[in-house]
Amino acid sequence: MENRHSLRVICQTRRMRAVTIRDRALTVAEQPDPAPGAGEVLVRVRAAGLNGADMMQRRGLYPAPPDAPQDIPGLELAGEVVALGPGATRFAPGARVMAVVGGGAQAELAVVHERLLMAVPEALDWPAAGGFPEAFTVAYDALVTQAGLASGERLLVHGAAGGVGSAAVQLGRALGARVTATVRNPGARDAVAALGATVISPEGFGEHGPFDVVLELIGAPNLAENVNALATGGRIAVIGIGAGAKGDLHLGALMMKRARVMGSTLRARPLEEKAIAARAVERHVLPLVEAGALTVPVAATFPLADVEAAYGSFEAGGKLGKIVLLP
Repeated sequence: MENRHSLRVICQTRRMRAVTIRDRALTVAEQPDPAPGAGEVLVRVRAAGLNGADMMQRRGLYPAPPDAPQDIPGLELAGEVVALGPGATRFAPGARVMAVVGGGAQAELAVVHERLLMAVPEALDWPAAGGFPEAFTVAYDALVTQAGLASGERLLVHGAAGGVGSAAVQLGRALGARVTATVRNPGARDAVAALGATVISPEGFGEHGPFDVVLELIGAPNLAENVNALATGGRIAVIGIGAGAKGDLHLGALMMKRARVMGSTLRARPLEEKAIAARAVERHVLPLVEAGALTVPVAATFPLADVEAAYGSFEAGGKLGKIVLLP
């Protein structure tokens, strides 16, 4: 009798497939199905965008927050609500939702606090929805909440062919800013220009200023020229440092221009601050998506089993838009 009971318990244990980091290598392994807690929702993941943070986490350089899975990467997802935890009431089972999460998105199932979830607009299919949350939330937060970009100002976006960069170009245009974008790959420049930017080479970008706001997605090598290219009262918002984290800052030049340099990350923020960012996107960005004013460029999609190829495609660069996994 005891053996039959043990067998029944084992058979009832369900396991999902998930991208799993083991000794800095990627595998697709079985993991226990997550269960939603108070205020949480279980989501069947249909799409999960890749981000630079995933590459860093794989190398052991950017661990997940304590409340997120430590071995399953993924900062954004879109999917269908499967089950509700105690007290979760915002979405019903079957609802199409998307969110920025601390980790765990690159799996068949994920648990997300309901306050982080946003409804997926009808205009977005699953790949686009999977690539939307991180790119547009980070871009809107950096440009508007942090840097205060206003209509009529001049915006410079570095690394504009990537997910966040292409989102920032479109948001800047929608806000009435005059957008200039640096794109290293000549083959991607026309596509970025079609999003609403004047596209230039990264070399000598300062000659095209002055700029009121600079969105820095590359890193420290641009710092000195960013400051020189600022207008009086200009702002530099740093949200990417892939090319380097340390650089020289001429404080005298910063003072003379009454300028500001600010940095921001989203992943490690507490739930309350992430929820505030999600509500801002719902209020100000999703209506633009529904109106067709914003798009989510998707460079390529990969099934979960081809995660190594997906990460390789991301790191190769030179593409416009998002790389998205389809679990």
